[in-house]
Amino acid sequence: MSNARCADMIIVGSGIAGSSTAWYAAQKGMKVIVIDKDGVIGNGASSRNGGGVRVSGRLAPEIPLAKYAVENIWPNLADALGVDIEYHKAGNIRFAFTEKDLPTLETIKKTNAAYGVDIEIISAEEAKHRCPYVGDSVTGAAVCDIDGTANPLKTTLAMYRAARNLGVAYYSGEEAVRIETVKGRARRVITASGNVYEGEHIVLACSYQARALANTVGVDFPFRQKLIEIFVTEPTRPMFDFMFSAVGASGGAYGHQTEHGSFVWGGDSGHEHHPIFEEDAKCIQPTASAISRGTMTYFPALAELKVIRTWAGWIDLCEDLVPVIGPVEEVPGRMVAAGYSAHGFCLGPVTGKILAECAAGETPCVDWKPLAYDRFRSIF
Repeated sequence: MSNARCADMIIVGSGIAGSSTAWYAAQKGMKVIVIDKDGVIGNGASSRNGGGVRVSGRLAPEIPLAKYAVENIWPNLADALGVDIEYHKAGNIRFAFTEKDLPTLETIKKTNAAYGVDIEIISAEEAKHRCPYVGDSVTGAAVCDIDGTANPLKTTLAMYRAARNLGVAYYSGEEAVRIETVKGRARRVITASGNVYEGEHIVLACSYQARALANTVGVDFPFRQKLIEIFVTEPTRPMFDFMFSAVGASGGAYGHQTEHGSFVWGGDSGHEHHPIFEEDAKCIQPTASAISRGTMTYFPALAELKVIRTWAGWIDLCEDLVPVIGPVEEVPGRMVAAGYSAHGFCLGPVTGKILAECAAGETPCVDWKPLAYDRFRSIF
């Protein structure tokens, strides 16, 4: 086609999954093009999340990928990218604040143990000893020492820059509207502006948008959108460096303290709407106050901190709350990395490595099959 931009791989989506796929594929000598409907690189969930780099608290199918990422990629990623991404392997403590929450801690321990991940269950007294700032209502906690945090904005942009340095071409402001097949193989991405991007491999790493694009070649993903919100506090003295979350019936907040002293907290109010007709993600009034109330309950010492900034972002919830990753057999040539259900930041780099290896005909570093699209096939 005369107006086609051609490459070995066309990636839709410039977030951490899309850019890491581009980076790893370029390292293998592939020519790669990334397109994104936004005018800003990585302006979706990749730069609007809590920065958790964790294995604990995940559903079983995604634990092997998270474990590989935490053990083999994240510790060396800053050096590989040439950017301080503020990665800290300081652990994750999941606090329980009611007696009803305690069995959830045991479930987390059992689920992770099956994959060789050690989770320590500690008492309320030990939890207070490890974190003197936790509230008196704490009933216990689960500790995962291999978990950590990183700066999502710096990481996503560093991945973009690294891919660019290897020759990857980015086209922002290009909204993909359909995929075209050639002789039964996904081959072209058509954009709203009429441009055509053609390649041997088409990767959908574009969150909820992946569903509509998949529909154009007769495939559907069981995704829906959800609005999530995060706020940042004013800086304060160093208090704790682990990532925090509440489990089970407690609900509430999750977050960590950053290098410069601010706390980044996420959570929900239970009243989030789902205005999928709105293009922009906008904060809604109840959420920040609900996160604040939870934070003051869990960490009374933080009650006087001022909230200086909030932001909202869309996540793509998959029906079973784990992502769809890998080649889609029904449409040869097409791959997907979407439906992360708010668990995607840590998995972004390992997803990119897996997809690049699949495209190169290599054995992937981790078995991605439990996350494959065909788990949704009809049994009839």
